[in-house]
Amino acid sequence: MSPKEKWVAFYGVLFKEVTRFMRIWPQSLLPSAITIILYFMIFGHVIGNRIGQMEGLSYILFITPGLIMMAVITNSYSNVVSSFYGARFSRSIEEMLVSPMPNWLIVLGYASGGLARGFAVGVIVLVISLFFAGLHIVHPFLALLALLLCSLLFSLAGLINGVFSRKFDDTAIVTTFVLTPLIYLGGVFYSIDSLPPFWKAVSLFNPLRYVIDLFRYAMLGIGGDGLSLALSIVSLFTLALLIMSVWLMNKGIGIKS
Repeated sequence: MSPKEKWVAFYGVLFKEVTRFMRIWPQSLLPSAITIILYFMIFGHVIGNRIGQMEGLSYILFITPGLIMMAVITNSYSNVVSSFYGARFSRSIEEMLVSPMPNWLIVLGYASGGLARGFAVGVIVLVISLFFAGLHIVHPFLALLALLLCSLLFSLAGLINGVFSRKFDDTAIVTTFVLTPLIYLGGVFYSIDSLPPFWKAVSLFNPLRYVIDLFRYAMLGIGGDGLSLALSIVSLFTLALLIMSVWLMNKGIGIKS
């Protein structure tokens, strides 16, 4: 395929994915807005007023980057895992595999669809947070990079789960038993430094900790000591999942019968 043909193929997959979640925006975008408002009302105001400050900031301001990233991660992940499993179930993915489109382009197309939904949700949640927390972004370009990188990371994770899922219920297993615990134990609602030494050491093995730390530093300018480490870990995980996704597509694991 020529570069122009590859671009047309990529745009076709991306357009399909974006149209898919925009067509059902009350189910794909609106729930995140409602959920984040409830988080701000309950955790930010009701509980936050009792907690006071954390790392020199009001509690509602401290948790805002984590809430934004939580919404981005879950939406990026769920968009790709449901879409790719649906393509497998309807066997429409086989039409892409027999086309001249390279497998890496298929992976990027699906991942970009998840990235688009994650970014859209991130913007919605960010706008809502301006009303509740009066948020001021310290490093806007780094915040944008962190948001896009993390959205791409979990879009690829969703694709891998979609490859291995044997039935639709399997698409929720990782979300329930892996992703959600890692998010809540990654420092969304508390500072890692406040943990006892043992649990603080355990948190070093939680990749979501570095995702949230990176975005919190970009948004609020705090916790920048491990910035290079956090950015390196997120980038390496993204590259590893990208390579694994393309390898799975090339092997036809979970796709070719």
